[in-house]
Amino acid sequence: MSFPPLVEPAAELTIDEVRRYSRHLIIPDVGMAGQKRLKNAKVLVIGAGGLGSPALLYLAAAGVGTLGIAEFDTVDESNLQRQVIHGVSDIDKPKGQSAKESIAEINPYVNVVLHEERLDNDNVFEVFRGYDLIVDGTDNFATRYMVNDAAYFLGIPYVWGSIYRFDGQASVFAPTLADDAPCYRCLYPEPPPPGMVPSCAEGGVLGVLCASIGSIQVNEAIKLLAGIGDPLVGKLMIYDALEMEYRKLKVRKDPNCALCGDNPTVTELIDYDVFCGAISEEAADAAADATISVVQLEHMLKEREEGSRDFVLVDVREPVEYEINKVPGSVLIPKGDFLNGSALEQLPADKQVVMYCKTGVRSAETLAIVKGAGYSDAVHVGGGVVAWVNQIDPSQPAY
Repeated sequence: MSFPPLVEPAAELTIDEVRRYSRHLIIPDVGMAGQKRLKNAKVLVIGAGGLGSPALLYLAAAGVGTLGIAEFDTVDESNLQRQVIHGVSDIDKPKGQSAKESIAEINPYVNVVLHEERLDNDNVFEVFRGYDLIVDGTDNFATRYMVNDAAYFLGIPYVWGSIYRFDGQASVFAPTLADDAPCYRCLYPEPPPPGMVPSCAEGGVLGVLCASIGSIQVNEAIKLLAGIGDPLVGKLMIYDALEMEYRKLKVRKDPNCALCGDNPTVTELIDYDVFCGAISEEAADAAADATISVVQLEHMLKEREEGSRDFVLVDVREPVEYEINKVPGSVLIPKGDFLNGSALEQLPADKQVVMYCKTGVRSAETLAIVKGAGYSDAVHVGGGVVAWVNQIDPSQPAY
């Protein structure tokens, strides 16, 4: 199903622009009118990371006249495996600034607007207003739900993408373009339980997958802006990079949707961190009085080495993470073993259990399980191995 173009054409293209976009202009579906619409378009890309990098590069190359970049982070060396808009010389530079400089090299005719602040309930409406389309490259559920709700309230369509390891998804959510068009909440009414779905930082992502999904997002953006083709409205594209398989599923509008349904219960922005929950209530309760710092852990390890203290230090990450870095003297028991109960058979009954993960989220979840099994003196390490490497042992690589 096609939709009317989101924007009116610009008055004209310069001679230089005609030369630059000539390969677009000779496509009948795009032509001069379509390229003028792209020139007149204002698109906001949320994030200049894995998905935002290819999206920004190709939107700029395509001739989108105004590109907004909502990004508050700085470039880290671990970003360069997939965030192709940044380079080695950009490490420690604000991502928004780095992206703007790369766009200037790709297409100097693009106007770049930086929003170098974390999106939240206080600023999201102000940032979104004035844009014709939003391309969502976020990587956490709280922000995704906020983007969905804010875009719906403002009547702005948006292109969504998601990546994890070898799998990617993409869709277009635009309830204001059609009465039967679903929103993100129609597809995912509730966020997954805290800790159930690892982030890319915890589970990893194949770098080139970002280009695959990011290019799909740009393709959908161009179709919506120019009013051509059949956008992914009411459809979910699923990509399996290992099997090289694409599937397209129909997504129907949910009449019971809390946002766009017949009787909405979400009528304004909500507390999305509480809605999604960084960790479960059980984990938060367990960690409330059972969290130690990496400095405390270092002292405990010295006491164990001296023989004045005994405990078992458990790394609850995955084996591939354990190969990258670890706290010396730890044993590996992945979180999954705690979830299925097999880990409890490996824990000594006469020693204190100390657990850590990458940042402290997974270890807090496993702490709740261990305390529930009777290990009342169990603790976990706040900040995890990231804090250990940063504060205690910088000789080890970070990831």
